[in-house]
Amino acid sequence: MRPKGTPAELERRRKRAVELVEQGESPTAVARILGVRRSSLYRWLHLAQQPHGLDRKPAPGPTPALSDEQLAQLEALLLQGAKAHGWPNQLWTAARVARLIQKHFGVRHHPEHVRKILKHRLNWSSQKPKRKARERDDKEVERWKGDELPRILREAFKRQAHVVFLDESGFQLNPSVRRTLAPRGKPPVLECWDRRDRISAISSITLSPRLGRPGLYFELLPVNETAHAEDVVAFLKRLRRQLRGGFTVVWDRHKIHGRSRLVKAYLAEHPEVVAEDFPGYTPELNPDEWVWGWAKYGQLSNLAAHGADELHDRVVIELVDLTFRPELLNAFVASAGIPVAA
Repeated sequence: MRPKGTPAELERRRKRAVELVEQGESPTAVARILGVRRSSLYRWLHLAQQPHGLDRKPAPGPTPALSDEQLAQLEALLLQGAKAHGWPNQLWTAARVARLIQKHFGVRHHPEHVRKILKHRLNWSSQKPKRKARERDDKEVERWKGDELPRILREAFKRQAHVVFLDESGFQLNPSVRRTLAPRGKPPVLECWDRRDRISAISSITLSPRLGRPGLYFELLPVNETAHAEDVVAFLKRLRRQLRGGFTVVWDRHKIHGRSRLVKAYLAEHPEVVAEDFPGYTPELNPDEWVWGWAKYGQLSNLAAHGADELHDRVVIELVDLTFRPELLNAFVASAGIPVAA
């Protein structure tokens, strides 16, 4: 019968017993004090002569239903993607993997146990899928990154002009709800307005022509107003004043950008402002997208503002704070694959 105590406690008792005997205490007295048999004490004294003889031994646990070889076969099957096994998309869930295991190895596992197998034996983890537009042309994206992006940066810096990555977004009074901590079975309640009041915003990450140092400029529109071409032109005018000269603006192919008659007219009047387009359906290439993700789903997540004014003030506070964090702006630029951040 196994004595009471954790493996660590039993190990300490064995080592203490041997230590007392080595200090001159009689084995009979030590066995009586510790409540063990003398035969056990003599066995410990013998084990103490071996390296790590008194250390606790890890419990072997039950034999896994899937051997290491079968586990390698399972991972090979998983890497084929879920579509190869009859599911409508490439995403694996624990329930799908459990069915795959039963089909190929004849072993039935609960999905939660399958989750543990994937985590501890295959080093897989739960991940949120990235969205990818079907209209996206990956070859065009690679060509743009390899040819167009270096050209844009080279030509802008040759003109001693800033490079401006511009984008629009919006913040809703109804909060972006994210996970938080709470006692098990007692989810917290976030009281908020069930209204769709919205604050639209325009911002840009800029890179200086000499050292590629990042900057952030932004503007918030009145409540429930959507950004239009005239707002983009006003923002470009403000940037031109603040950057004290021309610049190259890189943006997506939204209709309020290069396709707008107002924007085209402004660019024609100011040839020192050059416009370039990102490839279609590639938001991850714009470092300004990381500003919105950081603000909406990080700093302002779970914000249950009492009204649009409070929401406006909090957005301003977070974006102003970001203007003084060049290391974070550099991280956004690097994450977008722009090779000039210091």
